[in-house]
Amino acid sequence: MTQVTANAISPVQRPVKRKVPRWRKASPWSYAILVLSTFLSAFPFYWMYIIASVGDKAVASIPPEILPGPIFLESVAKVYENVDMNIALINTFIVGLVVAFAQVMLSAISGFAFAKLNFKGRKFMVLFVIGTMMLPSQLGIIPLFMLMAKLEWVDTLTALIVPALVTAFGVFWMRQIIDAQVPNELLEAASIDGAGVVRVFRSVVMPIILQSGFVLGLFSFLATWNDFLWPQLILKTAPNFTAQVALTQLNRSYAPDYATMMAGAILITAPLIVLFILVGRRLVTGVMDGAVKG
Repeated sequence: MTQVTANAISPVQRPVKRKVPRWRKASPWSYAILVLSTFLSAFPFYWMYIIASVGDKAVASIPPEILPGPIFLESVAKVYENVDMNIALINTFIVGLVVAFAQVMLSAISGFAFAKLNFKGRKFMVLFVIGTMMLPSQLGIIPLFMLMAKLEWVDTLTALIVPALVTAFGVFWMRQIIDAQVPNELLEAASIDGAGVVRVFRSVVMPIILQSGFVLGLFSFLATWNDFLWPQLILKTAPNFTAQVALTQLNRSYAPDYATMMAGAILITAPLIVLFILVGRRLVTGVMDGAVKG
């Protein structure tokens, strides 16, 4: 039997520790900036809670109140005495969900056509869509209101949903995503296998852009949730109020009740905070996926 010497045994290879580039190391100043940014972002929400829980005296008290008070639930009760906030939140959720789904689907279909299909006038139509993004949305409020009155949709949620089913930003967003992430070779291979345009879009394009579509839907939902001007003009009666319009009903008295208004603002903001906590990581991932070509 051959004797194995100590020199024949190869030494254990230790992993080489790579040096982290200096620009990737977080300095104390980086942490200080992050802490300051977090504080500035979260402080308005905390201050709303302070006013809602302490009362109107917290608005002008010197030194300012920094600890919550005991009347937050009373302020919330006053909100429900003035408006049915639950119905308003449900209305806003329904409008936002329908608009988000419609914008993703219609924008994806339009973006696919502009990015991958060849037809006469495509470049002009793309430029036209981009050009409409440069016009202020306020310019179309009067003719849009006249159209809603003609259709007898004033004071209905339909007047909020139909005009927002598709936007120029959504079409442009999905066109860029599809052009960057969907290779032409993949579409040609699917076409050779006998897939039509509809099948290619459903089975090839949609799975690839699903993450980016989720980001667009989330942006659309947030924009609809926070929309104020158009709902304020088109909605007249309480059962159809959205959350933002219902909040304005809390400021109808001669002397504004800041505690009640801040309690209403917290009720409206809380669902968005919960939504961001649940899908925040996916939102960042979707945005980064849209920034990388290939």
